[in-house]
Amino acid sequence: MLVILTEGQVLPTDQVCQGCLMADQSGAPRLRHGVLKCGRAIQNGMGEQAQTYQCQMGFRLAQVSALAAS
Repeated sequence: MLVILTEGQVLPTDQVCQGCLMADQSGAPRLRHGVLKCGRAIQNGMGEQAQTYQCQMGFRLAQVSALAAS
């Protein structure tokens, strides 16, 4: 699952990507085989952090897995 990272929030992509010209027909980020095609990967530099991207519109996105219920 992709989420958008801002200064103080984590937003679902459907709140932001629906207005983007780079989004797919359903208003979601363009993913192909788990790789974001409407942005570029950013080096994490810290081992096993979530994969992060910067989209064409300048937002930072993170690839996160669903959290297990505690």
